[in-house]
Amino acid sequence: MECGGKVTPQLMMAVGTAVIGSLQFGYNTGVINAPQLIIEDFYNETWHSRFSEDISHPTLTALWSLSVAIFSVGGMFGSFSVGLFVNRFGRKNSMLMANVLAFIAAAFFGFSKLACSFEMLIIGRFIIGLYSGLSTGFVPLYVEEISPTSLRGALGTLHQLGVVIGILLAQILGIEAIMGNSTLWPVLLSITLLPAVLQCILLPLCPESPRYLLINCNEESKARSILVKLRGTDEVSEDMHEMKEESQQMMREKKVTILELFRSQTYRQPIFVAIMLQLSQQLSGINAVFYYSTGIFHRAGVSQPVYATIGAGLVNVAFTVVSLFVVERTGRRPLHLIGLMGMAVSAVFLTVAMALLDHFSWMSYISIVAIFSFVAFFEIGPGPIPWFIVAELFSQGPRPAAIAVAGFSNWSANFLVGMGFQYVEQLCGPYVFIIFTVLLLGFFVFTYFKVPETKGRTFDEISAGFRQSAGHGADKYSAPEEFNTLRGEDPDL
Repeated sequence: MECGGKVTPQLMMAVGTAVIGSLQFGYNTGVINAPQLIIEDFYNETWHSRFSEDISHPTLTALWSLSVAIFSVGGMFGSFSVGLFVNRFGRKNSMLMANVLAFIAAAFFGFSKLACSFEMLIIGRFIIGLYSGLSTGFVPLYVEEISPTSLRGALGTLHQLGVVIGILLAQILGIEAIMGNSTLWPVLLSITLLPAVLQCILLPLCPESPRYLLINCNEESKARSILVKLRGTDEVSEDMHEMKEESQQMMREKKVTILELFRSQTYRQPIFVAIMLQLSQQLSGINAVFYYSTGIFHRAGVSQPVYATIGAGLVNVAFTVVSLFVVERTGRRPLHLIGLMGMAVSAVFLTVAMALLDHFSWMSYISIVAIFSFVAFFEIGPGPIPWFIVAELFSQGPRPAAIAVAGFSNWSANFLVGMGFQYVEQLCGPYVFIIFTVLLLGFFVFTYFKVPETKGRTFDEISAGFRQSAGHGADKYSAPEEFNTLRGEDPDL
């Protein structure tokens, strides 16, 4: 990660502590899948104890769908509330306060079986969804604002690394022999308490965002002293100059609300790009693969599909690490394009393999390779990049509102895929991934023509590019042209 910036212990401590929130999001996304049958038995037993009859299959399906989907509903509300917290309480304090929700959710999970209440589990899922929605805004925002320009992409990718490690941890702990059994499933769900405690211990030792202190609070000396610790050098004049320029720009702007993002010609283009990038992540089909990977592996003839799913989780982590090390060399835009096209090709192979599985048994191996390839290409680009590039596309003033809108778009798409995929799959059979292939190709075209490169550029330079394009008319905007204009003579950009 030698990209011209210096990785100091203070910087890694701050980023690592923040990314605990990302791990929580990943863990709670994946934890509900493995013990599904056991939790459904708990629902049936609880229903029987109340009404002296077994729960009907439609009611059970509805309750289970609600248990899964309510997490995304909580995420929508949480992500939309990011701006209310970060400007009022600061970035660090907002992350600290959010942990109260994790404590409450863990209590609901832990006591749900003891109280014979599936309602407690569902409420707990909503609350941990609220927490996760807030975290998906707080973490990328904080990490981007404390990182040197040359390391912003690499450190921003750590958010996604935290998410995929959380998912993998949930898959491993959810194995029946560990915690995915009728005795320990409440512990499996409420273990989310431990990372929350750890983050509460470590966050007071971490600095506030110097960008927030200088631009939002006008505390220049405090911002400078924190920058000195984060950068490991007394020479922080360049960072201070950049932040002061952004502060002056912000003073010339009126306060930016969510509605203003869509009304103003200056912000309309970047917020549209931000939303489309979030949709390219969620509508790529990755959640469909992970939500139903065990079933796909089972149909592909894998005798122990849960271990194949964990294998996909390991691929997830491995290729996020790859992205971490190449994002500052290759750039955001090329990686996103490579990821989208690779996923589209993998989806075609997966469709063909699933369609011909009954005719050729060896197609099961093709489907497994296609899934692993699909996951790998996702983590190269569409997985990590949409989270942190949104923070790069906006200056300090509109950034919290933009992250709230982008996060809401992400969670909404997550909810729609989670609720709708099984019905679309029943309708389309093995050809369901053709839909995602078409979407991926559409997002590829959009990214090529509309998404600018942000590697190595300050927040103000990126915003200036969009302001310039707004002045020339949004329909004439072209990302390749805009990028060529702004990179100047630097061949590395």
